[in-house]
Amino acid sequence: MLLQLKDTGELVKILKIEELLDPNTDVVHAKDQEGQEEQEPDSFKKENLIFPSGEDLPRCWLDADYRSANG
Repeated sequence: MLLQLKDTGELVKILKIEELLDPNTDVVHAKDQEGQEEQEPDSFKKENLIFPSGEDLPRCWLDADYRSANG
């Protein structure tokens, strides 16, 4: 799955979807999608990621208590 960094607009390829979906994990491992060569894996905070369409990640992926929080 490809996501985008909020601040730079660069695309990153998520390596483990399970990390992304787990609301108890605030960091995911991904690879930058810059250039033609495969990049080394790096870690990214989920709060700094959005979908390439510009939409935010679902709250249930970021907040384990999303059901009990007001909003």
